[in-house]
Amino acid sequence: MLASQSRKAALNAFRSSSRKPLAAALSVRSISVDATASQDAQAPEDPDKPFTVKLLSQSFDAYNIEPPSLDFVTTKNELIDMYKNMATVRRMEFAADRLYKERAIRGFCHLSVGQEAVAVGMEKAITPDDQVITSYRCHGFAYMRGASVKSIIAELLGRREGIAYGKGGSMHMFAKSFYGGNGIVGAQVPVGAGIGFAMKYLGRPNVTFALYGDGAANQGQVFEAFNMAKLWNIPVVFGCENNKYGMGTSAARSSALTEYHQRGQYIPGLKVNGMDVLAVKQACAWAKEYTTSGNGPLVMEFLTYRYGGHSMSDPGTSYRTREEVSWMRTNQDAIAGLRTRLLDWGVVTEDGLKELDKGVKDVVDPEVAAAEAAEVPENTRKVLYEDIYTRGSEPDWLRGRTAEETYYYKE
Repeated sequence: MLASQSRKAALNAFRSSSRKPLAAALSVRSISVDATASQDAQAPEDPDKPFTVKLLSQSFDAYNIEPPSLDFVTTKNELIDMYKNMATVRRMEFAADRLYKERAIRGFCHLSVGQEAVAVGMEKAITPDDQVITSYRCHGFAYMRGASVKSIIAELLGRREGIAYGKGGSMHMFAKSFYGGNGIVGAQVPVGAGIGFAMKYLGRPNVTFALYGDGAANQGQVFEAFNMAKLWNIPVVFGCENNKYGMGTSAARSSALTEYHQRGQYIPGLKVNGMDVLAVKQACAWAKEYTTSGNGPLVMEFLTYRYGGHSMSDPGTSYRTREEVSWMRTNQDAIAGLRTRLLDWGVVTEDGLKELDKGVKDVVDPEVAAAEAAEVPENTRKVLYEDIYTRGSEPDWLRGRTAEETYYYKE
């Protein structure tokens, strides 16, 4: 065999190994990403009465720490609310997908279809006074932190009623106790450590979740943040959303150690089934208790999966097979999994689920339509410069590239 043929054969073998069906790829993972498996349970008649269900035994994998309990206490109302939240985020993201394809949304747009359980489960475990910062795949987190569907879609459309007045776009959304939406890969992690330090400095009993993807896990600033957080015993959870691919590169091809929850070395870690919203809530509640009890930081890894490409410009099929995506949608979907549990546990009936789905549609669709009809910002210098400073705190003037471009806030 010629040397060039040998190199070609080796390259094909390498590519083939990185495109194995997801069922085979997941066999190396130490926990399950099953979204439906659990022991039998029966919900009480009272929708607010707590009852206990058993999570799958492979929901967690702990590193240098005892894992959370598999006994999950919930209510019918909480389970229904989780279902509605995840369905709302997905329908909102589907609307963004449509608007992007219609070229109403321009620029970058990163959707989280498939990963809804992480944002929803996390929010159910914390309070509005706890802090969250994440990467540019942020729409679901913004919604769960209190943003409306209208404000999120309007932001994507560049409208005045957007959550950042139409100036941030897909990657820069903010709400109370939610610091974005950050476009620089991994840059939010040290900022999250700083937010956590602020909570400790101010004597507040709140946790900070600093989220990043597996594609950002090798950034040097991530490890610098780990070190500082441990030195100062900061109550911060470093959460890696491992959706298996950093852009178009599989985790196994980019990371020498794909057990991201062990990357903290001297910081305890926990790997979580990120396709099970119940496991996510249980783990995040446990993580908050651990970090705010004086134990310092924690590294978490949420095993999840995105159905679409890295961004809207990525078809998502050049580095994985369509069969892999289809298998995940069919067998491990977070929303379908919770739907099955709601039926099995007697939380709702089939007709009840149809009403829930209709209710989500009746909320999301009008808000999307209102965002599409929202006002476009005026093309003036006043509008351009008005949000550089908190309104009311502007200086007398802001220097431009030239003297003629200097903008005067106060004439």
